[in-house]
Amino acid sequence: MALMLADIVAGDPRNTWAPVVLLIVIGVGFAIGNVLLSLFVGPRRTGPGKEQTYESGMVPIGTAHRRFNVRFYLVGVTFLVFDVEVVLVYPWAVRFPQLAASGNPADAAWAGVLLVAILLFMALLVVAYVYEWGKGVFKWD
Repeated sequence: MALMLADIVAGDPRNTWAPVVLLIVIGVGFAIGNVLLSLFVGPRRTGPGKEQTYESGMVPIGTAHRRFNVRFYLVGVTFLVFDVEVVLVYPWAVRFPQLAASGNPADAAWAGVLLVAILLFMALLVVAYVYEWGKGVFKWD
């Protein structure tokens, strides 16, 4: 299987996108399939027993629809921002040393552009973090 995929990718330049397109088609098909499956298999009738909150077999005390403090939301969004940062910085961290050490002037120029881009990205994240710190998002009084 891997040999066949390597032959496809190595042949025609247009075929280099074939694995990406295949992955997208599989992902979209999986998502649509799960939605359709939940429509066919999911519960049809509702009632007070089915809509009641369930927590480890215990009868709930009070309502489950209470308000949460907005700090939980802000910390969650901050976590997501830094999570996305890791996803965006990882490819840079893999590719940058290869470009910088290649000895090719064009690669060195791209390495400089990538370095400036990542520094601007990190500066933007630091500014956002300092802003949140100043607003008191991380105070748990």
